[in-house]
Amino acid sequence: MTNKRIAIIGAGPSGLAQLRAFQSAAAKGEEIPEIVCYEKQDNWGGLWNYTWRTGLDENGEPVHCSMYRYLWSNGPKEGLEFADYSFEEHFGKQIASYPPRAVLFDYIEGRVLKANVRDWIRFNHAVRWVSYDTDSSKFTITVHDHNLDSTSTEEFDHVICASGHFSTPNVPYYEGFESFNGRLVHAHDFRDAREFAGKDILVVGSSYSAEDIGSQCWKYGAKTVTSCYRTAPMGFKWPDNWEEKPAMEKVSGNTIHFSDGTTKDVDAIILCTGYKHFFNFLPDDLRLKTANRLASADLYKGVVYVHNPKMFYLGMQDQWFTFNMFDAQAWWVRDAILGKIDISDVSKTEMLADVKERETREEADDDVKYAIRYQADYVKELVSETDYPSFDIDGACEAFFEWKRHKAEDIMGFRNNRYKSVITGTMAPVHHTPWKEALDDSMIAYLQN
Repeated sequence: MTNKRIAIIGAGPSGLAQLRAFQSAAAKGEEIPEIVCYEKQDNWGGLWNYTWRTGLDENGEPVHCSMYRYLWSNGPKEGLEFADYSFEEHFGKQIASYPPRAVLFDYIEGRVLKANVRDWIRFNHAVRWVSYDTDSSKFTITVHDHNLDSTSTEEFDHVICASGHFSTPNVPYYEGFESFNGRLVHAHDFRDAREFAGKDILVVGSSYSAEDIGSQCWKYGAKTVTSCYRTAPMGFKWPDNWEEKPAMEKVSGNTIHFSDGTTKDVDAIILCTGYKHFFNFLPDDLRLKTANRLASADLYKGVVYVHNPKMFYLGMQDQWFTFNMFDAQAWWVRDAILGKIDISDVSKTEMLADVKERETREEADDDVKYAIRYQADYVKELVSETDYPSFDIDGACEAFFEWKRHKAEDIMGFRNNRYKSVITGTMAPVHHTPWKEALDDSMIAYLQN
């Protein structure tokens, strides 16, 4: 085992989960392979590693971060808590249920600092290419070290892709974009809602980023918010200065034309139109090609690449569960690599059948409650096959169901609710300031009594 080498691509929540999984095995006295984690940023955290930069970073790499100032969790922390590291352990007390970005980053970082895995990560290392040699059964990774401005190659027995799929924007074109007389930006490059204070804005999309970015702009003083959709409206009880429209058809100057024949003059268009699974460092025979769905294409057990089972992917699903699901996946992948879970006898046909069965179950019902239960069952399945600490997954589902109900009741006030930790059983306190009045999102402001 000591001669084996494992490459992990990315040190965001998924990659860090994988490092923690191997570290937990080592802490129990198990022999683990050599671990090398490549991270193109200068710090860990993935999307949670906030930067003011957009476009390209200081090294000329595409900026990974899609987060913005004043971002708060849009789901209850009780649904994402680490089973082996509670919020109470990290902060020394229970905290409110909807932390802002800086608080969640601190929590993510706390666990891996405790695990002491930073030395396994090579920061400012951008993976350029991965290839696989069938004769040697080895992967070769070409990586650029920005610290030394040099490129090198290394061989590995397994590759775990944990680079995420919410950093390469999907940018549609609409007639008139090139002559729009205002600010036109994708959610990936949105950084500060205060930029749009006093402005009439259009938010294109009807999913979570549209809901949250529109809400942030409303909170920080946008004059009006208009959101438009292709299939169905978000349908919440919006404030008086927020209206929903059907699909945008074209733009004329500052005027937006919608499919119902109405128009609206706006100062800015924010495209909340999703992201692409994008792996430009992988050849076709190793590259995952999937839509953003709960049952990712070509991944046995949601993690093993069926066309080369020595390659794994983490966190590639659309997500209700997040950090704890990444943990469940990471522990399972670790055990597959360590041989505690034997996948050598699972044929490609069987793996593809597993993928198909998951897709069929996902497609059986499009109800949100069904989707949450579906992903909960997936997490239960993986946890049951490893030594990852068991936790109240059904309780996490109940927190998600309550969250959905609270949003339907008050879309601008749902973050003022609280839930019980599924790890410690402690009820979260009510936050000291209602969300719409909490304009300072710093950790100091959030954690004050």
